[in-house]
Amino acid sequence: MKAIEIMGTVDEQGQLSLDVPLSVDKHTRVRVIVLLAEEAEKENKHEEDEEISESATESFRQGWYDAMTGNTLPVSQL
Repeated sequence: MKAIEIMGTVDEQGQLSLDVPLSVDKHTRVRVIVLLAEEAEKENKHEEDEEISESATESFRQGWYDAMTGNTLPVSQL
């Protein structure tokens, strides 16, 4: 399989339009992998960060609760 990197634009109907024509045999079926711009990546990263933040907050709360209720072990016993 041969890979060709080329830029394009998605229109209002969701159709992909390439910036330049491909130099391949006409009527050839191709496989397309779409890489989105960084804005979408930033949104995904923000969602992942929120999930990590929620997990970290819950872990901190559990640790704080354990410390306040004496549910801890001395370091020497670890």
